[in-house]
Amino acid sequence: MDLVRLGASGLHVSRVCLGMMSYGNDSDRPWVLDEAAAEPIVRMAVEGGVTFFDTADVYSGGTSEVATGRLLRKFISRDEVVVATKVHGQMTPGPNGRGLSRKHILSAIDASLGRLEMDHVDLYQIHRWDSETPIEETMEALHDVVRAGKARYIGASSMYAWQFARAQHVAETHGWTKFVSMQNHLNLVYREEEREMLPLCRADGIGVIPWSPLARGLLAGNRGRGDDKRTTRAQTDAFSEILYDDTDADFAVVDRLLEVAGERGLPPAQVALAWLLHKPGVTAPIVGATKTGHLEDALAAADVVLSPEEIARLEEPYVPHAVSGIF
Repeated sequence: MDLVRLGASGLHVSRVCLGMMSYGNDSDRPWVLDEAAAEPIVRMAVEGGVTFFDTADVYSGGTSEVATGRLLRKFISRDEVVVATKVHGQMTPGPNGRGLSRKHILSAIDASLGRLEMDHVDLYQIHRWDSETPIEETMEALHDVVRAGKARYIGASSMYAWQFARAQHVAETHGWTKFVSMQNHLNLVYREEEREMLPLCRADGIGVIPWSPLARGLLAGNRGRGDDKRTTRAQTDAFSEILYDDTDADFAVVDRLLEVAGERGLPPAQVALAWLLHKPGVTAPIVGATKTGHLEDALAAADVVLSPEEIARLEEPYVPHAVSGIF
């Protein structure tokens, strides 16, 4: 698998990132795999050329970070791997146990490194915007994390383009570390990021690493119209109900995806991921995998070449959506 630069930074990552949200012992989410079940998937990822792995402190109450550290040490050297985690969510009781205050960021990075059993992460990301904390406080704290050697780069996730631009401006004005990446919500059935965020990232050399590239399984066929939910994930993923209405408009996109994929003799997941990899400015989609077949599709998608005509056909049924995934 090709290694590409993360935006204009000097950091090189694999064209596909393996999301580690679905791994961790003692999770209350039925689809999450324990470390033993996740091990062959992580091994396959490394053997397939994946060097980029993304987690967050809130995933499974921190046990995803524990699993990430333990599993990666078995298969890839620390110098070769790019490890990303995130900060924002509630991790300890009270208002100081969440958000992007200086207090929480400096506590959270130490806690994440402890769970990962690492002395630094390669990419430390703010999971969401914190409207209760001055952005100057957040950016200075993140700069101090980098200067202390606990993170090599910083990134952001899911916010309005004006918020991202403001954060970058504050950092540049003060000579602080700027974000090198944006982890945003982008897939064939949710393309609102194309309006402002993607052009901003392309103009400023920001790497784009989309989450939910398969719309939490919708583009891979895990559910159909009505109440047709075909997997445990589809039946129990409450966040999916918030993100996607499963409207006729969305299924028109799914139908077109099935049509194009059928003509190519490919699984729809491969074509949906290939579309995202063709999107200008996108560096590496963050793919979740709870079966080896999921990962096989992700690895294969990096080699699928879509024609301009196929891309146009995939995009044609899309209709505008309300902003989703920011809050």
